[in-house]
Amino acid sequence: MNTITAAITAIGSYVPDYVLSNKVLETMVDTNDEWITTRTGIKERRLLKEDGKGTSYMAIKAAQNLLEKKQLDPKDIDMVIVATATPDMPVASTAVFTASEIGATNAFAYDLQAACSSFLYGMSTAASYIQSGRYKKVLLIGADKMSSIIDYEDRATCIIFGDGAGAVLFEPNEDGLGLQDEYLRSDGYGRQFLKIDAGGSILPPNEDTVKNKQHYVFQDGKTVFKFAVSNMADVSEKIMTRNNLSHEDVAWLVPHQANKRIIAATANRMGLDENKVMLNIHKYGNTTSATLPLCLSDYESKLKKGDNIIFAAFGGGFTWGSIYLKWAYNS
Repeated sequence: MNTITAAITAIGSYVPDYVLSNKVLETMVDTNDEWITTRTGIKERRLLKEDGKGTSYMAIKAAQNLLEKKQLDPKDIDMVIVATATPDMPVASTAVFTASEIGATNAFAYDLQAACSSFLYGMSTAASYIQSGRYKKVLLIGADKMSSIIDYEDRATCIIFGDGAGAVLFEPNEDGLGLQDEYLRSDGYGRQFLKIDAGGSILPPNEDTVKNKQHYVFQDGKTVFKFAVSNMADVSEKIMTRNNLSHEDVAWLVPHQANKRIIAATANRMGLDENKVMLNIHKYGNTTSATLPLCLSDYESKLKKGDNIIFAAFGGGFTWGSIYLKWAYNS
């Protein structure tokens, strides 16, 4: 009997309509288009502005886009994972609500949180369920409404983040395609450099935490940049080495869209030309859990069956890692 691997067989995506450009940000904080573009590669980002709509709204839209493209009955889905750092609400799972709303009534569901590495870790989780043989269709969604936790008077963070969602379907494969290898890491000492101080069990919400803006993202940009550059490059190079992949063997790098300079450093360590690097940070900014699937969505038409693809991400916590996957279909 052939070994079962877990392959991505469909992609869906959603980004909000509202565009927050660098030009608009110039009117909000002390910054300018040239500085933002040079430092980050970002030109604009999408924001979900409508009242009463959270991360689940975008997750549902991305899932519905996938279901429509795949012509898939949602009742056939066994499991739904929503990778997110911005759940709709505490306690009640965003994934559970998403599964119900898309009609995946035979699926169980839960959220997965590893900051900007959430989708990468979710790929490992979804693939493991498939490879176990217990489940045939696992829907993995990366979605974040970062605008809900960003202070738009803080120029260090408001220029970086955007909202969006992407979804992929994992199914069994017996032809050797799909997830091949992974190298996932974490370091809890890094949590002081990228965090939200209040709202958790250490510092519950109160009048002072709101007044002091402690419910917004704080980032020590220089430290995070340094760790991200070295660690994303290290794990990407390592996974190539242990799978005997040369730069010629790799068809695509799918990097977390945090900063164009971090992406370039990772590609350089891997020996990849820029035409092998998926890049959409200029359109969406850093959508946290959604960056990797949004890249796949934007580049889906260019992917070919059998392509060797390296995924890499780095996030708060710190969390980071790389995954090697063989693409399973032609668009």
